[in-house]
Amino acid sequence: MQTDLQGQIEKITYSNDENGFTIAKLKVHAQKNAVTVVGNLPALAPGEELKLKGEWTTHPKFGEQFKIAHYKTTVPASVYGIKKYLGSGMIKGIGPVMAKRIVKKFGAQTLDIIENDIKKLEQVAGISHKRISMIRTAWIEQKEIRDVMVFLQSHGVGPGYATKIFKRYGNGTIQVVTANPYRLATDIFGIGFVIADNIAKKMGFDQNSPLRVEAGLLYVLQQLADEGNVYYPLDPLIEKCNEILSVQKDVVLKAMDSAARDRKIVVEDMITDSDLKGEKESVRTVYLSRYHTSETGAANHLKALLTSPKMIRRIDPEKAVSWVQEQLSMTLAENQIQAIKGVALNKVLAITGGPGTGKTTIINAILKIFARMHIRIMLAAPTGRAAKRMTETTGYEAKTIHRLLEYSMQNGGFQKNESEQLHCDLLIVDEASMIDTILLHHLLKAIPLQATFVLVGDVNQLPSVGAGNVLKDIITSGTVPVVTLDTIFRQAKNSRIVVNAHRINEGLIPETENTDLKSDFFFIEKDDPETVLKIILDLTSDRIPNHFGHNPVNDIQVITPMHKGIVGAGNLNLELQRRLNPGEGGVSRGNRIFRTGDRVMQTKNNYEKEIFNGDMGRITQIDPEKREVIISFDGRNIIFDFSDMDEIVLSYAISVHKSQGSEFPVIIIPVLTQHYIMLQRNLLYTAVTRGRKLVVLVGTRKAIAIAVKNDRMRKRYTFLSERLKTAKGISI
Repeated sequence: MQTDLQGQIEKITYSNDENGFTIAKLKVHAQKNAVTVVGNLPALAPGEELKLKGEWTTHPKFGEQFKIAHYKTTVPASVYGIKKYLGSGMIKGIGPVMAKRIVKKFGAQTLDIIENDIKKLEQVAGISHKRISMIRTAWIEQKEIRDVMVFLQSHGVGPGYATKIFKRYGNGTIQVVTANPYRLATDIFGIGFVIADNIAKKMGFDQNSPLRVEAGLLYVLQQLADEGNVYYPLDPLIEKCNEILSVQKDVVLKAMDSAARDRKIVVEDMITDSDLKGEKESVRTVYLSRYHTSETGAANHLKALLTSPKMIRRIDPEKAVSWVQEQLSMTLAENQIQAIKGVALNKVLAITGGPGTGKTTIINAILKIFARMHIRIMLAAPTGRAAKRMTETTGYEAKTIHRLLEYSMQNGGFQKNESEQLHCDLLIVDEASMIDTILLHHLLKAIPLQATFVLVGDVNQLPSVGAGNVLKDIITSGTVPVVTLDTIFRQAKNSRIVVNAHRINEGLIPETENTDLKSDFFFIEKDDPETVLKIILDLTSDRIPNHFGHNPVNDIQVITPMHKGIVGAGNLNLELQRRLNPGEGGVSRGNRIFRTGDRVMQTKNNYEKEIFNGDMGRITQIDPEKREVIISFDGRNIIFDFSDMDEIVLSYAISVHKSQGSEFPVIIIPVLTQHYIMLQRNLLYTAVTRGRKLVVLVGTRKAIAIAVKNDRMRKRYTFLSERLKTAKGISI
């Protein structure tokens, strides 16, 4: 039976930003002890006055609770309530200390002063004109957002997303969402089609609504792109749409026609080799428009680059090789010599090889030769860590591809393009296996047609996180000269990391006998996930730091095949944070808590902040008053609003895909049969090659054997290789 309850929020015990579920302590008038209330309470703070309707229940573990059905907020009336409310962090510019000062000065009139005569706050010590402006903006936002919060919460949207929606649409939020809730799926990071669809259903949208089916189609294509596919075949695509949308084929086809007319997608018939007999067959492909533009554009620009005159003057390759060997005081391997000759003679060259095969040596040799000719040389890599490592190993400045192309939010996109190209005669890009189709297209547009382009990477690593399989497609197309570095040099042969990486790549079980404590590769055999978790925690916090002297936070990286499970990235991060950076407080986002000192990772490209998916940093400061978190990414301090922290995850443990392009002094990898679906050769190979000084595998020999023997890579649908064979280039 429902009953009424009224009181003041004393403490927020738990709050989930994604769905708004909150557990709070409520001080009920005329009652001595606070009571526990549970339910959806978006964007509330200690000190706020609530009128509740609901029913009393008994939780088997936590006892008596009031389960909320409906609620209404009122302005906090008491001086205590006002102080708690203002000090909760809800109003940017006012923290607990400042709230105490303001309430001490104005007492029960405080909220009226902020509402109607905010300039009086200057009478409070420490409040400047700038801070008053910040408080005024936050106060107005909070008033406006409350109506939006209530509206969105009534349709199942939690406060974390509601804040982002309000930031995007402002006062027009209710009108926009009412007219087309499916806009949320494309406009708001983190919402996606499923949440937008739930909102739409509550608003009465029909299952066969054209808005719904088209939004669902675009969602499915984006999900497939997130799995690495540049396009998807028509018939399997329709099946996937039917699974998710539960609509008939003709309804999906109508949505495709509409989306194609609006140029949101491209439907194209392509000829490909049959998997069965090598015969040609026609495939009807469906692309999101930006991927079709990127794939066709990349093929045409690369073909144009291949067929244009070379800016660098001709040199005698034999003399160049002799000279650089003398300069480096070393004898190059035959395939390294072929790489130098390839750069001298060709417009585009792909160089691929595993660890210890001399990729860095060959880059340095190329730089020595061509720097002597006083030509314009640029170096780049897909990630900040890879670019930093390239700078350290060559002595030349290397930039991320995004920085090289000068991305600008203000001016809308990359500033280096076909109209304003890079000023270079030679461009060398390392870690080329990480480049996806869209980034390749932007890069190729900016390379002058007379320049020489060198791609260096390891084709046996995992392909890019983004859609495409660029390095492999370029190599298999047969249109670009390729040099494969396959000689492991003497110094590298002394490293069990290098030797075992090559064994894995060749389908052989790595050597796991731990006979020498000075080794750089260890295997600890355990089959119970709980035991594996405990060992990883002990290795990270005690055993490796004590024995090898490595810093547990700066040097040791756990890399795992899975996101879920006991030794998945999610749970490992929670446990490692408890062990390495315990404490109270911090910023809560859903079930995640961020504290000063935490290692974190960006999970989406944020062009405004110039940080990108996979960039890793450290939280250096949390400011509750400003509701801001400062994160240092390779020495650059980036400010995040609390509401933007859903772009950030802890990174004490990361997935193998997210580790690409990075190297760490120490790597710990759980390898269990529970990870069966992810046990692949290139995945284990990629993980092992991230370690510089020490690699430790914890798990079972059976799981390692499954991974090593499984060389079937998940198919990515891409036509770049075929397009390169038939591309005509671009007009010059």
